[in-house]
Amino acid sequence: MSFKAAAVQMCSGVDPEKNAAAMARLVREAAAQGATYVQTPEMTGMLQRDRAAARAVLADETRDIIVKTGSALAAELGIYMHVGSTPIALADGKIANRGFLFGPDGRILNRYDKIHMFDVDLDNGESWRESAAYTAGSEARVLSLPFAEMGFAICYDVRFPALFRAQAIAGAEVMTVPAAFTRQTGEAHWEILLRARAIENGVFVIAAAQAGRHEDGRETFGNSMIIDPWGTVLVSAGATGEAIILAEIDPCAVKAARDKIPNLRNGREFSVEKIAGAVAGGVAA
Repeated sequence: MSFKAAAVQMCSGVDPEKNAAAMARLVREAAAQGATYVQTPEMTGMLQRDRAAARAVLADETRDIIVKTGSALAAELGIYMHVGSTPIALADGKIANRGFLFGPDGRILNRYDKIHMFDVDLDNGESWRESAAYTAGSEARVLSLPFAEMGFAICYDVRFPALFRAQAIAGAEVMTVPAAFTRQTGEAHWEILLRARAIENGVFVIAAAQAGRHEDGRETFGNSMIIDPWGTVLVSAGATGEAIILAEIDPCAVKAARDKIPNLRNGREFSVEKIAGAVAGGVAA
């Protein structure tokens, strides 16, 4: 069963209520264009570098405005509504970078907490320590939907191919990668990473992104994409500002790609042995 998917590109600020209103406007527009599955970016609810200011407005899952709005939109529009992620306050004082998939009745069908924390130092002086504020997830899931088997990742997870391979082996036909890639890393790696994950696993990849200059001063890369199992970019958004991109997703294309290149079936167990290199007086055998 094919379905029309939409990736909603946003430029979220520091106010969750304003971000919820922007999300609702864009999701309604995507549904009006025929989308039955709509994905928003990582950190839909708030991008705020000031951790004290962020904690002052964060809520737990039962009170979070993005969760409430996502559920209401799914029920109102009769769609599968995927909040790519939003910050959720945890009881221990830390935060979850948590995605939600809502069914057409508004119920939560799946939660996914980002597993890999973005702890990096970039050439341009940017330094990020996501693990200082966020609790990493530890569980990946493949969700059976009426139209496809769906796997989940968030942003930095895309650099860890084992996560995608495990979900593909478990049956995933569509992988979701909502993100807030930095401009520097996005220019270097965004498209090639998404296409690689699609090609090596024979899956569709849907990646809604944050885009542009945000209220907290950061700059994100944008270029939301939907990619097919052969690695073809079906549709891509621009580098800045709000956008909606749509593509028809036919799971039969997954089988076709995997029949051509059956690497999921051809994989073999192997061992790795570390050996010495050059030695004095010659080369190791």
